[in-house]
Amino acid sequence: MKIFVDTNIFLDLIFKRENFESALLIFNAIEKRLYVGAILDISLLNIDYIANKQVKDIKDFLRLVNTIFEVVGGTNKMFDDALSIQNDDLEDNLQYISAKKLMCDVIVTNDKKFYSEEIEKFTSSAFVDRYLK
Repeated sequence: MKIFVDTNIFLDLIFKRENFESALLIFNAIEKRLYVGAILDISLLNIDYIANKQVKDIKDFLRLVNTIFEVVGGTNKMFDDALSIQNDDLEDNLQYISAKKLMCDVIVTNDKKFYSEEIEKFTSSAFVDRYLK
């Protein structure tokens, strides 16, 4: 199974937020190659931008993510497709288009408003309950 992981799951993991434990279980399952993880390249930039001043070894974490996840770069076509979605969150739209391009089976996000018309969407805790217990 290929899982597209939204940026907020990584931030839950890095900052040990409310959904830390489920984010960690998902990350570990991908690291152990139980599932294939996918992420949009701009998510790595966003994680770095948000965490750089607060997390000492963020570059090491990003290197690990880059190693164990399939990272897709946005294209003009993907960006156009994201702009055509009737939703105001362009980053989420681009992540959704990326998940489609990578033929992901599910999207894991803790963003209740994340647009996902054709790909099943789970919160991190719902994914853990369904696939990792």
